[in-house]
Amino acid sequence: MAGHATENIRNIALAGHAGCGKTTLAEAMLFAAGAIREPGAVDKGTTVSDFDALEQKHRHSLSTSVMHLSHGGSFINLLDTPGYPDFIGPALAALRAVETVAVVVNAQAGVESSTRRIMEWSREQKLCRIIVVNKSDAADADLAALYESIRENFGAECLAVNLPGGGDVVDCFFDAGGKADFSTVAEAHTAITDQVVEVDEALMEVYLEKGAVPPAQLHDAFEQALREGHLVPVCFVSAHSGAGVKALLDIADKLLPNPMEGNPPPFIRMQDGGEGEGAGAEEAVKVKADAGGHVLAHVFKVSFDPFVGKFGIIRVHQGSVTRDSQLFAGAARKAFKVGNFFQLQGGATSDGGTAIPGDIRAIAKVDELAYDDVLHDSHDEDAIRMARLPLPAPMAGLAISAKQRGDEQKIAEALNKVAECDPCLCVERNPGSGETVLRGIGDLHLRIALERMGELSGVEVDTAQPSVPYLETITRAAEGHCRHKKQTGGAGQFGEVFLKVEPLARGAGFAFVNKITGGVIPSQFIPAVEKGVRQVLDSGAFAGFPLVDARVTVYDGKHHPVDSKEVAFVTAGKKAFTDAIGKAAPVVLEPIVALEITIPGGNMGDVAGDLSSRRGRVSDTESLAGGMTLIRGQAPLAEMDDYQSRLKSITGGEGSFSMQLSGYEKAPADAQKKLHEAFKPGGDD
Repeated sequence: MAGHATENIRNIALAGHAGCGKTTLAEAMLFAAGAIREPGAVDKGTTVSDFDALEQKHRHSLSTSVMHLSHGGSFINLLDTPGYPDFIGPALAALRAVETVAVVVNAQAGVESSTRRIMEWSREQKLCRIIVVNKSDAADADLAALYESIRENFGAECLAVNLPGGGDVVDCFFDAGGKADFSTVAEAHTAITDQVVEVDEALMEVYLEKGAVPPAQLHDAFEQALREGHLVPVCFVSAHSGAGVKALLDIADKLLPNPMEGNPPPFIRMQDGGEGEGAGAEEAVKVKADAGGHVLAHVFKVSFDPFVGKFGIIRVHQGSVTRDSQLFAGAARKAFKVGNFFQLQGGATSDGGTAIPGDIRAIAKVDELAYDDVLHDSHDEDAIRMARLPLPAPMAGLAISAKQRGDEQKIAEALNKVAECDPCLCVERNPGSGETVLRGIGDLHLRIALERMGELSGVEVDTAQPSVPYLETITRAAEGHCRHKKQTGGAGQFGEVFLKVEPLARGAGFAFVNKITGGVIPSQFIPAVEKGVRQVLDSGAFAGFPLVDARVTVYDGKHHPVDSKEVAFVTAGKKAFTDAIGKAAPVVLEPIVALEITIPGGNMGDVAGDLSSRRGRVSDTESLAGGMTLIRGQAPLAEMDDYQSRLKSITGGEGSFSMQLSGYEKAPADAQKKLHEAFKPGGDD
């Protein structure tokens, strides 16, 4: 049996900008709790969480690691997430496994871009949040100004639960005594008490009548305020010296929610697919943290170990999982046996025992596991999945090719493994250009992925900038026709198709409508017509790019009782659609990316000018701490190939940016002409 109950579990993710000290803080917490004999160091590659060879090489967390410790009466699962903006996907994915996100802020650097994204995303996902100000003993840290900056950026609900004082921290919630380095403990205690009692009318009445409420009576209201986002506690630590670390563990033990108290996970049940009203609908599923219920667990991370093989790291939300459990992955019809079941301490493993709701475990050597799978023990749960996670779209890309002939299969396998491990990496195969493209969030993301590929495959690759992922669409309605007749002796081919095309709203996709009456095209050949149409969708008819946002309606045609067959109507459908597109004023759409650029304020003019030269536009600017400026804007992806190196040149290496797909817009006329003239349609069937 598990050595703890669900109500004693605390699941906490350490998240924040790169360099804020999350990994060092995790070491300090493990050491303070007695889980390790001495804290490791990032620069020596000896930390528990950065156990991966690439992390030790680059001296930064590149994926989420799982650790655990015990403190007070609580068993604490601690997740150390990567902080580089390029690795925001794995960081956000890991937050699905916790009730509380501890957003770590560097006291010297202040509120940074990733800090904002994590705070906003966690709020949207209704996760409890706590802000941990690290490096609070740094000589150049202005903690009073930083505290005000946190409240200005994230709201008045951010309130100190402790304050720095006398080389350590002083409690502001349980004990109103002590002296702080800035503000006063009494003032902080009053502020946080006022905030907590607002969510409970009965407590509010007691507070107004007596002027005080014992902290023990505030526990439930405190957690309610966390769940509702009405309170974001702020605490101070120094992971390096250990100041405030025990106080942080006490907060986790006494004040943070267990899996039965946090906001429920967003599970949904997909309704049966098919035609008709309600197809593809979904309904919310209430998950209960009951160890005796049917199993529901979520795979929030996948990794590959060179010795053990594939790892799926799961969070159990309902039921119990043991080494001998029989589970289904997603909608798979065949169960797998949990044979290799582990508890994780960074890269070290121990027996998984019995995992109850709230526990985090690893399952190894099960090929069926994939990121975001819901594991269950009954076919009644086949249609249950976790609600879709809004992750940044991978927009940066590299075209990958084998350096030596014969390595293509190894490279393909390694690419697929790398993409399985990161929800913001994807592999595309462009039939038009013949390219295999690895896409990610940014240059660093792709560079690390290539290094990981080398580890997995042992082969070298060539890289190049990929073709821009343009799309095609039509701008007006038109009709198309093809009479396909082929006679070469014996049985011939015959099929005739009349259809019309209409543009749809941007992002609407594609619709195929059958309006054939009287059997002029027999029903068994309608799928063949659609197949021919879809062949054009994939390869394009104007410039060789996928065609989107169009409706095709087949309304007339002819058949022959002997010569009509599927291949004839595939060809007729394809040529009729191509004919219609040529009359429908086709255009090329180019991808537009939304940009967030963080730069020193003095570089604002140069960066804005450079963005304008790339057909970009600035939509908003914001002043940040430390003299930095945040620029929000948009630009065509086609203009962003060398942007990272250019930004570093302009800002002396201090600038950073992130981008994600914003939408598609009509490409400039000269680009349209060039792309159309370069298009060489394939031969007819």
